[in-house]
Amino acid sequence: MQTRILSTSDGAGKGHDTESTANKAAAETDKEAAAANERAPKPSIKQALLAAVFAAAIVTIILLAFSWPTVTSEPKDLPIAAVGDQEQIDQVVSNAPDGMLDLKKVDSRAEAQQLIREREVYGAFVLGDKPEILTSTAASPPVAQQLNGIATQMQQKIDKQAISGMHDGMKKMQKAMAASQGPGGPQGNPGDQAQAPAASAMEVPQVMVTDVVPLNDNDSTGAGLAIAGLPLTIGGIVGGVLTSMIVHSRRMRAVAVVAYGAIGGLALTLVLQSWFGILQGNFGLNVLAAGLAVAATAALINGFVSLIGPGGIAIGAVLTMFIGNPIASLQAPKEFLAGAWGDIGQFLVPGASGTLLRDLSYFPDAPMAMQWCVLIGWFVLGIVLILVGHLKAHSRKRVAVS
Repeated sequence: MQTRILSTSDGAGKGHDTESTANKAAAETDKEAAAANERAPKPSIKQALLAAVFAAAIVTIILLAFSWPTVTSEPKDLPIAAVGDQEQIDQVVSNAPDGMLDLKKVDSRAEAQQLIREREVYGAFVLGDKPEILTSTAASPPVAQQLNGIATQMQQKIDKQAISGMHDGMKKMQKAMAASQGPGGPQGNPGDQAQAPAASAMEVPQVMVTDVVPLNDNDSTGAGLAIAGLPLTIGGIVGGVLTSMIVHSRRMRAVAVVAYGAIGGLALTLVLQSWFGILQGNFGLNVLAAGLAVAATAALINGFVSLIGPGGIAIGAVLTMFIGNPIASLQAPKEFLAGAWGDIGQFLVPGASGTLLRDLSYFPDAPMAMQWCVLIGWFVLGIVLILVGHLKAHSRKRVAVS
């Protein structure tokens, strides 16, 4: 009986000790939580306002990046060919908006057409007895619209001159008829009187407008070709982000970028050319151009990530989406952008890829070496950055082991 009582007492003591230990642990946990709460920064209105101002600044910068080229766009020094004498060319320049045209005198209509096909000019004026304006909606629908407007103005001026000439002719005819009638009745040769109305009559020239390189029926407004550069830019960014996050080996990131370029280029071209009919020309070359475009952006993002970590994603995205895309001249020609921004945009991935796909689709005679070199250059730069990041990481590991 005593043994049983002692055993019960020991169990109760142990239970009491366990409960006391648990209470102490809970008290210590509460103290630690209270101390953490005291150390944590207290919410303040200043922090909230700073976050709001920072977010508003980012949104404003994005808005300016995409809207500024459109708002400030203005046709300036558009290269246009002209066939005719200097007096006729000067008359066309004087009637056009100031600084809009950069006319290049050529000898024939055929030469002007060839310059359009080589993308040396956007159109041409063929002046003379049968005036004609050559356009190219495939090169730029906005410029073709501007040239159509000039054609309308030229026709109105010709019609006005014709009406004025007819009035002058009628007055001369009336004077001739009055002079031929004297006090004794009609005088002169009746045949001359009959020929007077015919002599005053004239044939009014009509300004013809010919689209030398038109858009295809599947993209008659050019909107599809204009936005084709956007999926290439976004596709490159998405591919770069995913490969940099999923593939941890830097060397394998380079392999993933090459594979993504091949697969992504094929998929995008199948949609844009085989399905939608936006792209034209050689299918294989379009696949190579589209694949090189997305691979260049993806390689650049992976290169920055390999060097500086996840923050490199932001650098690559800003360089391509927020800088390169707005000045890529996808919707309007580079001459519409202020200053040298249009030319600068052609040395970035969105501008080079958009121009290259347009040339491959509609202008096989145009020089394309620069666009190919720009895309290859960005792709090679990205791969080099990936390899440099790989070598730096291994160097740090060797230093740490030694």
